[in-house]
Amino acid sequence: MVAAALMTAPSPETGARKSGATRGRILDAAARTFRAKGYAGTTLNDIAAAAGMQAGSIFYHFASKEELLGEVLRIGIGRVFDAVRQSAAALAPDAPFEQRLCAAIGSHLAMLLKHGDYSSADIRIFGMVPDPVRRVHLRRRQAYGAWWRQLLAEGRERGAIRADLNPSLVRMLLLGAMNWSTEWYKPARGSIDAMAKTLCTLTLEGLLPRIPDLAPAGRGRRFRAG
Repeated sequence: MVAAALMTAPSPETGARKSGATRGRILDAAARTFRAKGYAGTTLNDIAAAAGMQAGSIFYHFASKEELLGEVLRIGIGRVFDAVRQSAAALAPDAPFEQRLCAAIGSHLAMLLKHGDYSSADIRIFGMVPDPVRRVHLRRRQAYGAWWRQLLAEGRERGAIRADLNPSLVRMLLLGAMNWSTEWYKPARGSIDAMAKTLCTLTLEGLLPRIPDLAPAGRGRRFRAG
């Protein structure tokens, strides 16, 4: 009897894999639900229903909604950051700044729009989350922002981008444009690759065929596009 019970009992490795799979299912459901309903509008019952389990089962893996939220946010920014760094690192060390920038833009958009529940939840609900969670997560966001700041600084040092522009504003405008795409992007509007190329071109070259002669407002001067 004892021998038979030992033979049929799951191994510790099997139990760990099953627990890990359940934890992953809860996190996936939480990311989808936070993205759809926001932080305040999401309950543990909502997450449990999306995961196909009882709400009480969540507490075997997460102590609270806030702990679950923190893990979703950590994964969201972590996946984007890892993908962007890897895309840049895959290029040759002497790759032109333009290639590095476009690779980073493409990876950021792909992670948001192809694998987007975690990253999109991060973008949507960050302003809604409790202060203790926000403070922890803010450090990760700042580290990601610092990576982009360094990339733009390198471009400036190489003479690849204009020295008269504020790199902090460029970084915030670029990240803001990419992050807002989660609100409007649909595959029918074009591929993610095409969108990344368009944003890269706009960032590097602008819209006009030549740089306009910019004049203060009210002086009666016009853009010279040709």
